[in-house]
Amino acid sequence: MKILKLHLAACLLLICPQVFANSASIYFNGDILTMEGAKPQYVEAVVVKDKKIAYVGKLQDALNGAGANPVMHDLKGQTLLPGFIDAWGHFTLIAQNTLAVNLGYFSKNPPTTTQQLINRLKAEAKPFNGWIIGAEYADAFLTDGPLTIAQLDKAFPNQPVFVNNISTLTGIVNTAGLNKLGITKDTKVEQGMIPVDPKTGKLTGELIGNPNISATAKVFGSYSKDLTIETYRKAETIYASNGFTTAQSYETTTQDIQNMGEAVERKLISLDLIALPTYDVVDQLLASNKNYPFGIYSKGDGGFKVAGILVSTDGAPQLRLAYFSKPYADTTGLPKDWRGMAVITQDAVDRYAKLAYEKNIQYYGYSNGDAGIDMTLSAIAKAIRETGVTEDRRTAIAHSFFIRDDQLDQYKANKILPQFMPNHIWMYGDVYRKILGEDRAKNMVPLNSAKAKGMQFGIHNDTPSSGPSVLFSIWTAVNRQTYGGATLGPNQRIDPYLALRGFTAVAAYQYKEEASKGSITTGKLADLVLLDRNPLKVNPMEIKDIQIVKTIKNGKDLYVRP
Repeated sequence: MKILKLHLAACLLLICPQVFANSASIYFNGDILTMEGAKPQYVEAVVVKDKKIAYVGKLQDALNGAGANPVMHDLKGQTLLPGFIDAWGHFTLIAQNTLAVNLGYFSKNPPTTTQQLINRLKAEAKPFNGWIIGAEYADAFLTDGPLTIAQLDKAFPNQPVFVNNISTLTGIVNTAGLNKLGITKDTKVEQGMIPVDPKTGKLTGELIGNPNISATAKVFGSYSKDLTIETYRKAETIYASNGFTTAQSYETTTQDIQNMGEAVERKLISLDLIALPTYDVVDQLLASNKNYPFGIYSKGDGGFKVAGILVSTDGAPQLRLAYFSKPYADTTGLPKDWRGMAVITQDAVDRYAKLAYEKNIQYYGYSNGDAGIDMTLSAIAKAIRETGVTEDRRTAIAHSFFIRDDQLDQYKANKILPQFMPNHIWMYGDVYRKILGEDRAKNMVPLNSAKAKGMQFGIHNDTPSSGPSVLFSIWTAVNRQTYGGATLGPNQRIDPYLALRGFTAVAAYQYKEEASKGSITTGKLADLVLLDRNPLKVNPMEIKDIQIVKTIKNGKDLYVRP
C-alpha cells in the first residue's frame, strides 16, 4: 500500500510517464519567468500538452513525465513569458488602418520630415474608397514642424488625401479632401473644431474631435465582410508579432461585435478577442437580450466575449480636452481659465454605473483629467451605496493619466483597478510640461504611488493611440523618458517586473481570467511569448529594443520572427 501511494504521488508530481501524451512539448534552456507572485520566479522547464500547460518545474522531472518522443524546444538562453494581454486597445481600428499607410514612429521607415511623409504616401499608398490615406501621423516627431494643407495640396492637387493623427482624434485633409467631405467654414461643429487660419481666413485642413471622427468614418466608408476579415487577419499579425495572445477592441459597435464573433467562430482568428462597447451599444444589447452574456467567452476559456460597459468622461489631454479641477497652464486660443470639458453629464455616468453594478456587468471607466476621474469615482461610489455591492467587480478606469493621490485612495477603497498608459510620458510628456505645468506633468501616471499603496494596476498601449510594442511601454514605465530626452517624474519609476505584470497577471485579473491566463502555471492555457533577451536583466534603456522571437497561442505557434 505504501509503495502504491508513493507511485500515485509521483504521478501527481508529473514524473509518471503515463501523465503526458506523445504530443507533449518541452520548453527548456532559457529564462522561464513565470510571472507568479510579487517577485520574479524562474523554472527550468515547461511542458505543454494540447492547449494547456501540463507541468512547470525541473527539467529532469519534465523529461521523466513527458512520455515517449516529446517535442523539445531549446530556448537557447532566451526568455519565455506568459503571452501578453491587451487590456485596452482598438483591434478594429488597427485592422482598419491596415488599409492606410502606417506613418507611425513604430513603422518600418518612420518619417522624420514632412517631405519624407509625403514621399511615403506617394510611394506606398493605394487609393481606397477614392482616398489616399495615412495613419499614425504625429507632428511632434517631424523635425520641420507639422504637415500643412499647402504641402498636401502641392503634392496632391486633385487627389483627396486624409492623414489621421496617432491619437485618432485629429487629422488633416487637403483641399480636394475638404471638398469631397463637404466641409466649409460654415460647417457646424459639436465637440470639436475645424480651424481657420487667422492670417488667410481659409481652412487649415485640420479636423479636431468629432469632425475628425466623422471624417474617418466617411473616408474609409463601408466595405465587404471579406475585406473586413482580411483586415482582422492583418491586425492579428500585428498583435501576435508584438507578443499578444489576447486582444481587445473598445468603443465597438454592434456590427463590430458581430464581425469579431464571426471571425473567431469561423476560426479565421486565433487570438482571443474581447469587445468593449460604449453604454449606448450596451443599451441596444440589453434591449435585444435582457440577459446578454457579458464577460463569457464563446469557447469556454477563450474565443470571443463582450467584456462589459464603457463610459467615457473626457477627452485627450494633449489636445487640452481632458477635464481638470484646475485650469490648464497654457490656455492660448481657448477661453480664460479653461479646464477642459466633460463629454457626458454626471447623471448619465451615475445611471450607467448603477446599471453595471445592478446587473453585474463589468464597468470600465475612461477618464483622463482629475475632474474627469472625479466624475467616474463619484458615480461608482454612488452605485456601491445604492446597490450594496461591495465585492470586487474588477471595475477599471482606463488611462487615469492625472490621478491625484487622494483619488488613488478612493480607487483602493472601492476596489477599482487603475489601467495606466505610460507611453503618453514619452509621446507627450514635453507637451504636458508646457500646457499643465511641471508639477502636474511629473506626477502623471503615478505608478510608484500606486505600488506604495499596495495597489495592483494594469498597463496598456491603447493601440493605435500609441505603438503596439509591449516592450516600449515597459521601457517607458521603467525610465519615464520623454521624446525630448527629459526624465519626467523619476520618483514614479517602477521596476521591469512590476511593469510586465501589468500586461500579464494583472491584465488577466482585470478580465477575471486569472485562473486560465497571466502566468506560466500548471493548468493554465499555453499562451506564451519568447523574447530574445530578459527585460529584467538588460540595461533599462535597452528594454524597448528587445525583440519578440515567437508567440504561442493555445500551445501552437501563432507568430515566429522571420
